[in-house]
Amino acid sequence: MTPSDALEQALRADRGRLVAALVARTGDLQRAEDALQEAAASALVHWGRSGVPSHPQGWLLRVALRKAIDGYRRDGRARDHADAILALAEDEAMLAVPPEIPDDRLRLIFICCHPALAAKSRVALTLRLLGGLTTAEIAGVFLDDEPTMGQRLSRAKSKIAAAGIPFKVPDPEDWHDRLAAVLTVIYLIFTQGHALGPASPRDLCGEAIFLARLVNGLLPDQPEIEGCLALLLLPPRPPCRADRPHGRNRAADGAGPQPLGSRDDRGWSGRAGSRPCPPRAGAVPDQGGHRGPARRPRPARLATDRGALRPVA
Repeated sequence: MTPSDALEQALRADRGRLVAALVARTGDLQRAEDALQEAAASALVHWGRSGVPSHPQGWLLRVALRKAIDGYRRDGRARDHADAILALAEDEAMLAVPPEIPDDRLRLIFICCHPALAAKSRVALTLRLLGGLTTAEIAGVFLDDEPTMGQRLSRAKSKIAAAGIPFKVPDPEDWHDRLAAVLTVIYLIFTQGHALGPASPRDLCGEAIFLARLVNGLLPDQPEIEGCLALLLLPPRPPCRADRPHGRNRAADGAGPQPLGSRDDRGWSGRAGSRPCPPRAGAVPDQGGHRGPARRPRPARLATDRGALRPVA
């Protein structure tokens, strides 16, 4: 495997985890991302000369911490950042060999999807920091030019810093609203992928499913998250509902309503075999009440239950 391929694979698999670990230590989204980019550039040089290390992600974390320290020193105000530099140096020195990357992605997701940000900025920031899309790719998603999208991302990071948004999981009283914001962003990414179709710069539907699986893995047994993931994994609509191009007249092409008894429902299993829905026992309240923290039906759960139903003759 070439250094370039190894770097791409490492960042694709663990970019979100690396950024989250760096944000946890620097408290600064922009500084964390800059440090990781500089570490990636160094990797191409060092790995090309010395070979790919046995633990590429750990190598990137250790070097990114050093790059963050260098960034503080380049600011010309090293004395102002003395405590931060010391803390980063201690973290770098205490890393295990090979370094273990702490999983702070859950906290990063809640920062990216904070209600203080505009909906478009939440989606863009999530795609950038957790999905690993480039600024140009995100601009293509929104049909914006790259400089405009770059400014949007910079403003979102600046707003997080200026507002002092904490890098933490929400408190219990804010839990449902904040979680709803996260799941809304994931679903917006999914629907945008459907809207763009082949014109999308990346498989946004796949990115949304990746993020939903990530949140579901970090917060297991949450009915609303399970419902959101199941909603994304539902098979496509049966052919009888997608048997004509959008906008064509039903009567003109003979694709009018079909009696239930004559419908071919085999299309309902078209995509489910390759992407099975997760168990959803917790997504539906039973006779004895609710499982998990959700105490009332939530939008993703209701939408999944509705989408999973099909009429029968």
